[in-house]
Amino acid sequence: MSSFLAFLPILLLLFPLRALSHSPKIFPAEDYLSFSYYAERCPNLEAIVNKKVDAWINKDYTLAASLIRLHFHDCVVRGCDASILLNHTGSERNANVSKTLRGFQVIDDIKAEVEKECPNTVSCADILTTAARDATIKVGGPFWEVLFGRRDGLVSIAKEADVAPTGHENITSLIELFQSMGLNPLDLVILSGSHTIGRSTCGAIHYRIYNFNGTGKPDPTIDPKYLNFLRRKCRWASEYAELDATTPRIFDSIYYTNLQKKMGLFSTDQLLDSDPRTTPLVSALATQPMLFYQQFAVSMVKLGNTKVLTGKNEGEIRTNCNFVNH
Repeated sequence: MSSFLAFLPILLLLFPLRALSHSPKIFPAEDYLSFSYYAERCPNLEAIVNKKVDAWINKDYTLAASLIRLHFHDCVVRGCDASILLNHTGSERNANVSKTLRGFQVIDDIKAEVEKECPNTVSCADILTTAARDATIKVGGPFWEVLFGRRDGLVSIAKEADVAPTGHENITSLIELFQSMGLNPLDLVILSGSHTIGRSTCGAIHYRIYNFNGTGKPDPTIDPKYLNFLRRKCRWASEYAELDATTPRIFDSIYYTNLQKKMGLFSTDQLLDSDPRTTPLVSALATQPMLFYQQFAVSMVKLGNTKVLTGKNEGEIRTNCNFVNH
């Protein structure tokens, strides 16, 4: 506790924990987005999204992590414009890096219901952002108010999706990616904490547990007991491993404790605890669970406001999230 308190002033100086506010000075997107955007035009929007997300996750709890990841992959390319949902040859959705994305059917189901009640009113981008929030809450994460008014993009290019992290990147490239989105190293460490839930195909980590960097040996940063656990669990590339081996179904800060024990599933997870720009943040979050809980909401708001389309001449309101309007 004392070490954290000593570090806290520096943390707050570098990355102030901003309260969710209506002030446009915090997030430029607030100049254009609004908490009450659909108050009159589609007042039941959030109730519809919540009910659908709840039902889908009740059937398959793994969809919670999938919806959060789908939202991130959308925002990392061209901003939060639902470009990841467009389903045509050569779109982001059909890029190699997007092959393991899930949750599209959830968004389609929500969109169909919303269109019945509020035709041609609510964007797919707003639905995806809200679904990610409700998925977080469903697994025990924090609530935050979603700003509305995003419009849907008209362009989706598979090659552009290559910027999305795959688990092999170094810390510098991740920090630079986040900076390009208007996010800082604290946001990187916080949003990586979404790996407190979810799972990965074993094929994505086989190189770490069997042939790291072509050495024929495992990644030396993996705890030996955790390595044995992963090798037993991942005999086949098609099998799955939980991102958080300790509390895989609970939204908590144990993810950061795992990193300190060398139990990060991806190398991009484990590297967060080995770089001077991020290690102090991992230490703070591992010892202060509420810090993660509160800041996750702030960082998700920032993520959801990344390079949004808002003007009448920007994008459109898709009637079907899979295709641009004719």
